[in-house]
Amino acid sequence: MEEMRISATNIPDIQKLSKILKDKGMRMTPQRASVHRAMMTLVHASADMVAGHLAASGITNVTVASVYNILSSMADKGIYGRRFSSNNKMYFDIVPSKHLHLYDTKNNEFKDITDTELYPLVEAHLKGRRFRGYRIDRIEIQVVCHATGKKTK
Repeated sequence: MEEMRISATNIPDIQKLSKILKDKGMRMTPQRASVHRAMMTLVHASADMVAGHLAASGITNVTVASVYNILSSMADKGIYGRRFSSNNKMYFDIVPSKHLHLYDTKNNEFKDITDTELYPLVEAHLKGRRFRGYRIDRIEIQVVCHATGKKTK
């Protein structure tokens, strides 16, 4: 597997986000725009990280609680994804579509990876499977690892 590069076409700009929000019954606010701009840079982030990014950018009128609420409401509407880390923090993902994650347990960082064969194999394997008392909502694949200190090319 190689590291996935997210192209700008996968991440909606502010104008596209405004249309997406409108289609989902939400309106664009200055706070949502600020949070989205931060997420465009961070890609995977907790509310604390986004609030810190905003503060470092000189935007101080958005509290951590407001950032969390904005991220959560956007994840609830399918605009962002969610990831839970081993340090008991919720991380949000600007790319809500199916993709794989590499999760570094020591640094609590998520990275997108791509394997064009794995998702279809797992989905095909699980399609039609029954788990008594459960129904599959979605399939998420996360590779849990830790940094080795070796630099890769």
